Amino acid sequence: MDFFLIIGIVVGLCSVVVGMIVKGANVAVLMNPAAAIIILVGTMAAVMNSFPQKEFLNIPKIIGVLFKNKANEDPSTLVLKFVDMAQKARKDGLLSLEQEIQTIEDPFIKKGLSMVIDGLEGESIREVLNHEIDAMEDRHRAGATVFTSAGSYAPTLGVLGAVIGLIGALGNLNDVEKLGHMIAAAFVATLYGIFVGYVICHPVATRLKRKSHEELSKMRMVVEGVLSIQIGENPQSIKMKLSGLVEPKHRGKLLENAKENPQ
Repeated sequence: MDFFLIIGIVVGLCSVVVGMIVKGANVAVLMNPAAAIIILVGTMAAVMNSFPQKEFLNIPKIIGVLFKNKANEDPSTLVLKFVDMAQKARKDGLLSLEQEIQTIEDPFIKKGLSMVIDGLEGESIREVLNHEIDAMEDRHRAGATVFTSAGSYAPTLGVLGAVIGLIGALGNLNDVEKLGHMIAAAFVATLYGIFVGYVICHPVATRLKRKSHEELSKMRMVVEGVLSIQIGENPQSIKMKLSGLVEPKHRGKLLENAKENPQ
């Protein structure tokens, strides 16, 4: 579970509540079922009208991925793994990697190495793996776009909710005390819309894009590693090539390995 995301949402909610208290506003006004229905159901309807059924029904799966703190393999560890496999392949031949493949859990790496062992040409391997990367990138982009769109719809629906609330308030001009309460409640929908749009939906879309970027970077690194093994490239050359694809924050293990195994 990605608790950092949950903490962010809770902090955003608390900032609204505390801000209202500091300003002397009645926090109880936030308990507005009508505003919640307009924003949540209205945003859901807008998304349904914007995307095909398949993409809409995929939202729960996307949310699951979002909150799941997937333990991805450290890119630097992946580089060292490819270096070890390259050394083994140069020493004992490509067929010696068959046993190595059985211990690999990542289906993308396993697929690439299996094609190498099967004797496919480098261009064919690259084409197959790149097609898979492109397909995953399209899926990730579609998921992020759903939340980006929802983040745009929610604030506008908040304005709609405020208008509906004001219509109801203007129908009770004779009751001044009730009128003030209804006007305040009318703007709760706007608050809900802005909160849902800019504290939840847009940030979620950004987070999905970031997760996608990390996954795709790893897959592109795998492609280069697999093809380097396929052509029998020198293990140290592979290490230098793949190290350039690793973000600085993940290079710690590579530096440690270099100190332990100086050339």
